[in-house]
Amino acid sequence: MSVVKINALTVPDEMRETLEQRFAARAGTVESADGFEWFELLRPVAGTDQYLVYTRWRSEEDFENWMAGMGQAAHRGGGQPAAADSSAWTFEVVEQTGPKKA
Repeated sequence: MSVVKINALTVPDEMRETLEQRFAARAGTVESADGFEWFELLRPVAGTDQYLVYTRWRSEEDFENWMAGMGQAAHRGGGQPAAADSSAWTFEVVEQTGPKKA
């Protein structure tokens, strides 16, 4: 099964727009990576100031290969850091489902 990488970014209110613009500008940098399956940037609505960056990969090896190559360039931001703090989490997908087909 797939591997999920979640980066929890603590983002001050005044940097939220900057963070979102940086992610919008990076569009296309991960989509063609071998083993890449999914990306989502999740904006906090209530109860936290943490954005979640969710990526899903075919394997840990695919993620590591991307990080060793194109991922390094994608993670170099320009200007002041938008996040005050970050934590990286790794999960294995044990079970998944999608909508039922009619």
